[in-house]
Amino acid sequence: MSGGDQHYYFGGGDHVTMHGGSGNVGIDKRVTPTQELPEAVQEALHQLLTLVQELRAQVPTASADALDDTLPALRAEADVQPQERHRALLAVAGIAATIGGLGVPIVEAVNKVLELMGAK
Repeated sequence: MSGGDQHYYFGGGDHVTMHGGSGNVGIDKRVTPTQELPEAVQEALHQLLTLVQELRAQVPTASADALDDTLPALRAEADVQPQERHRALLAVAGIAATIGGLGVPIVEAVNKVLELMGAK
């Protein structure tokens, strides 16, 4: 290594090269700009949001709060990374799966979005 360069390899495929300095902390994992979603994915997300908002009024407060946490990532116009949207979809599906028959349309809607996004 020359010039004080240090190379680090982290699990998950991260490779960091530091060129001198001190107090360097963290890895910026943001990727910008976020690619616009295909029309079919946007429509499926809108349908899912409608179902989630209807479900929200019918679940316990803790579940409603958890659903609220997912809403920003489920909006088609949201500038979020695919993995953040994927986590939100899985959280919604998990909540919906715990409430029985009432949650079936939501689980199906989540599966549709995941399929359209190529994540399933």
